[in-house]
Amino acid sequence: MAAYIVRRILFMIPTLLGIMLVSFIVVQFAPGGPVERVIAQISGSDTGATSRISGSAGGDFGARGQMQGASQVDATTSKYRGAQGLDPEFIKSLERQFGFDKPAYERFFLMLRNYATFDFGKSYFRDVRVVDLIKEKLPVSMSLGIWMTLLTYLISIPLGIRKAVRDGSHFDVWTSGVIIIGYAIPGFLFAILLIILFAGGSFLDWFPLRGLTSDNWAQFPWWRKILDYFWHLTLPIISMGLGAFATMTLLTKNSFLDEVRKQYVLTARAKGCSERQVLYGHIFRNAMLLIIAGFPGAFVHAFFSGSLLIETIFSLDGLGLLGFESVLNRDYPVVFATLYIFSLVGLVVNLISDLTYTWVDPRIDFETREV
Repeated sequence: MAAYIVRRILFMIPTLLGIMLVSFIVVQFAPGGPVERVIAQISGSDTGATSRISGSAGGDFGARGQMQGASQVDATTSKYRGAQGLDPEFIKSLERQFGFDKPAYERFFLMLRNYATFDFGKSYFRDVRVVDLIKEKLPVSMSLGIWMTLLTYLISIPLGIRKAVRDGSHFDVWTSGVIIIGYAIPGFLFAILLIILFAGGSFLDWFPLRGLTSDNWAQFPWWRKILDYFWHLTLPIISMGLGAFATMTLLTKNSFLDEVRKQYVLTARAKGCSERQVLYGHIFRNAMLLIIAGFPGAFVHAFFSGSLLIETIFSLDGLGLLGFESVLNRDYPVVFATLYIFSLVGLVVNLISDLTYTWVDPRIDFETREV
């Protein structure tokens, strides 16, 4: 097992390198960029949320008179759209600030060297370290991802087992109908429905609509802090977990049904084992392998990328919203840092999932398996 773990860890290096290389190449060919973003702000054609640039680029960007001098940039020769009328030295200072005065390959290898030591630099437009920015947004995404995944598994696995045991019964039919309807409803639409019904939209006003905690949360006693925290999380978690709940329940049911029909189950029953012994002593271990295989993807999706719309609707400032805004604002340090961290966590969680296989079923031997 130790040799397999070492191989998997070594395999993460070229995988991360490939992910970062492809993403870096795509960004090079994508229209726009941080320099164009600043130019658009100066010319008044930018309406985005980005509003802060480091002063090292050459003074106050709002003072257009300082950007226009005797040496003007011709519109036909400038490589930046909208750069006509701006001082060429100012454009060069922008390139130096954002690192675009270096060749692309040099910027890529410099980024890899820094990322190897988890040095992600500073945000282009927020004047704060990327690590600090991620730490600031992390509690929201952790709260949504962990509790949604935990709640989904705690409900879906027992329900899926019960549906498999009572396959074809009235209970199985009506729960399948509810699950299919829930799966068909987009999470963001269900979130809006919950707001209308329970968050002061048109009917009841039971739940808050903004933030992870109340404004005076720090003044609450510890037990009330916990209640307030889950009070704010109730509607977002229900909205996010709707689709995952349906998928996990049907996956669990089908996995158990596949195992029920196998020969070893008939043999166990013929030996006089009770249905409970057959279900949890024989079927459960084999059926749960498929469920465990889906855990890394479900967790990573919920933790990092599955909460953008939910965060927006419920005014939760988490990693999903941060990544989306960073892409729109061409804040490349934040974009690449979050991509690097998300990819690394995904690879580590996949390795943990493989190791969990051996815990569920010791017969599995990864030593003889190729990476």
